Amino acid sequence: MSHEIKWAFAHPTERSEGTAPEGPLDRISLRDHIVDVEIGAFQAERGTTQRICFNIVVEVRPLTGPVDDDVDRILSYDKVTEAIAHELAAERLNLLETLADRIAQRILTEPQAERVFVRIEKLDRGPGALGVEIVRSRAPRTDAPLDEERPHPQVVYLSNAAIQSPLLSGWIDQLQAEHRPTILCIGTPDLSAPHADHPLAQRRIDLLSIEQNAWVLAARDSRCMVVNTRTELDWAMKNDQISVWAPSKIVLDAVDGPSAPPHDALALVLWFARQIQAADMLVIGEDLPDAPDLPLRVLGSDVRLL
Repeated sequence: MSHEIKWAFAHPTERSEGTAPEGPLDRISLRDHIVDVEIGAFQAERGTTQRICFNIVVEVRPLTGPVDDDVDRILSYDKVTEAIAHELAAERLNLLETLADRIAQRILTEPQAERVFVRIEKLDRGPGALGVEIVRSRAPRTDAPLDEERPHPQVVYLSNAAIQSPLLSGWIDQLQAEHRPTILCIGTPDLSAPHADHPLAQRRIDLLSIEQNAWVLAARDSRCMVVNTRTELDWAMKNDQISVWAPSKIVLDAVDGPSAPPHDALALVLWFARQIQAADMLVIGEDLPDAPDLPLRVLGSDVRLL
């Protein structure tokens, strides 16, 4: 028991040594790597950064034959710091547990890595360090699809006139018949949203008003499923389901979020289309936006055929 308590609070290197499986394993470690990050589930943690400390140990298979002083033959420290940087840049996260697991899984994609210990601590949330520690081992590949394996959907923007159009059901019939990954996007409703003096509060209000409008669309046609996470979007695209994007979570969690305010609906949707690497975009009921990097089509809200 005393050994277990010691390992629980020891550096990941000592935990690795104390729980090592039979057979020799080499270790590389990263100690006290501190990064300023915006992370956390509490409202006080949004819009500000805090210091996060990373301690990581990776157990690796010993090399066969001489190293020959060749960096390409070993698991470089850079792979560990790159895993941290990549996951921090991917999206804003609420939980250290999520971040730790993603970093561990990314490191374990390296051929030499066998087991990884990840300790992450918040240094600014109290008089001590608050954190989590996980251990993950190499397992049979069940990795999530890489970005290049994800579907590249068509994004369809519907104006408020298009949402209320009697042609809506026919358009959705056509979209469904194409059997292409499809995500519907909308803007704020015609009714004015409440006004807040603080810009961050107004941003949330405007995003929520878009989500209210998404439910208006869903009520008009039961095939339109409102979703708000990338995981749900990926699942829907793979299962031939038409989604309606509810933007709050993806926008607020984005590391490099949209510069346009939510009431600039087309600009927000173009940002989203680029984020998900859309194949093309169809705009119904609005003028064609300027987006030379994305194939675009425009359709009037009174035109029957897509």
